[in-house]
Amino acid sequence: MTSVRTLLEKPWIWSFVGAVVVWLATIGFTGGYGAGGMVTAALSLAVFTVIVGVGQMFVITLGPGNVDLSLPANIGLASAVAMKVMGGSDAMILVGLLAALACGAAIGGINYLLIWALRIPPIIATLSASFIIQSIDISYGRGLQIKPPPGFADFTNWQVLGIPVLAMLTVIFTIGAALALQRMIYGRSVLAIGQNIRAAWLAGVHVGRIRFLTYTLCGALGGIDGALLAGYFRGANVDIGNEYLLASIAVVVIGGTSVAGGKANVPGVWGAGLFLVLLLTMLNTFGVSAGVRLVLTGLIIVGVITAAGGEKAVR
Repeated sequence: MTSVRTLLEKPWIWSFVGAVVVWLATIGFTGGYGAGGMVTAALSLAVFTVIVGVGQMFVITLGPGNVDLSLPANIGLASAVAMKVMGGSDAMILVGLLAALACGAAIGGINYLLIWALRIPPIIATLSASFIIQSIDISYGRGLQIKPPPGFADFTNWQVLGIPVLAMLTVIFTIGAALALQRMIYGRSVLAIGQNIRAAWLAGVHVGRIRFLTYTLCGALGGIDGALLAGYFRGANVDIGNEYLLASIAVVVIGGTSVAGGKANVPGVWGAGLFLVLLLTMLNTFGVSAGVRLVLTGLIIVGVITAAGGEKAVR
């Protein structure tokens, strides 16, 4: 009983509870039909939200006001860069992934330089950067018809015993992110800055360097996410990252990370990612129209974020 109570006190557990409830409601409506396939599809799609969610989590953990709103544009441009560099050739897959990673990292680094040099809030800097990035993407990726290399497309859709391999690799990545956050000097510095930036500076933390690395990390994860999305959906698209603006922030807060900074929760990002995907699946199954579906999804997300993060935002 004590162990159950302790588990329920973990902020991340409620995101998984929400995902299970939505899944049960959906299979109840369908009479159990497609239950396993729904889980497989949820894992496949949640991966992309989890990857950018982890990057957004590190940025938000830096403290109030820190957020990267350039992720959708970053993802779109990186997907085009990856597909052009790969050129449909399996031999160029690694080079294309590195190009997408470098593109995203450069965007993240530039985001922080704008924040630092112009002394403007991150929300304004990254939103302004997103318009520039999107303009470049429209020019660079206009009419792009290059399909991903067959080997890369197969890899992003590869499953073992019904479990997407990409999901397995992302689990390993998130475990590494959790260890970095709790055990490495970099991760502890991010937490310290989020808790009290002046105290962190007085304690010897290189605040500017850590913030630069964090925005660069977030950008790099957006870049690799763009490449993987292009492989999964069989091509690049200017709008391929649009849904990840709200989703990348929602999974962070729903997953138990404090919007006030200084407290991050990696497992919760997975639970929240699955919750959002299964929620959309449930609404589709219930036959809800596209317009109503968007409204209901937004209302549910706002409600969960308010319940999960409202108190955490108060210091």
